[in-house]
Amino acid sequence: QLQLVESGGGLVQPGGSLRLSCAASGFTLDEYAIGWFRQAPGKEREGVSCISKSGIYDYYVDSVEGRFTISRDGAKNTVYLQMNSLKPEDTSVYYCAADWRPSPGCTMAMSQYDFYGQGTQVIVSS
Repeated sequence: QLQLVESGGGLVQPGGSLRLSCAASGFTLDEYAIGWFRQAPGKEREGVSCISKSGIYDYYVDSVEGRFTISRDGAKNTVYLQMNSLKPEDTSVYYCAADWRPSPGCTMAMSQYDFYGQGTQVIVSS
């Protein structure tokens, strides 16, 4: 069974940091581009960041550029999202997703992703 499992969410004060993990089971994560998405209460799901299969190419939406860093560890079959300088508006459920298309890059188009994890909650509040 192909599965993505997110972890690392929690409650953090503004300005704090969290590292989210996206672990794969049943398949090799290196064969997929990986995207991180988030959905706040009452809002649509939005793209946050993505990383290519090779790890060479990555992308960040403007709202997180310079604060978040995406990376992948093939040995651990895991992709990470390091989130620094967190703001209350970063509060959301964060999801990772896998895209198997043979592309050298990555995309924030949600329809291109083959499957998603169950999400991990991030709350930024004092």
